[in-house]
Amino acid sequence: MVKHSRVDREEKYEIVEKWFLKDLEMIDGKEADTDNPYFDMHFHKVYNLEAYSCASKYTFARTLNKLNEMYLKKDLKIVNFDDTYLNDDSMWSSNNRDCLVLMRICFYASNLLCLSLCPLS
Repeated sequence: MVKHSRVDREEKYEIVEKWFLKDLEMIDGKEADTDNPYFDMHFHKVYNLEAYSCASKYTFARTLNKLNEMYLKKDLKIVNFDDTYLNDDSMWSSNNRDCLVLMRICFYASNLLCLSLCPLS
């Protein structure tokens, strides 16, 4: 964990705590259905953390999962995350993720617009 502070125009980063991936038992995203940057990391004790954004929380979880697959190959539990954005085999988690998510939002918005223009009988 890194502590960030700013003194005048100089930014400082201080390592506050270190963990080993092999000791990580579970990552709990708390709420998969909401845009929420909070998550818990379960080691020998539970650490409540806040990411910069929900997107950075998912990026962090994907990174830990990839590192685990590459080096440890242990069963790492990742719970309360939307699998659509967590797995790399999903079309929404490609390199053009932002564009695809925007297309999905536009699709839903156009459906809502069409529905709102339909006359009620």
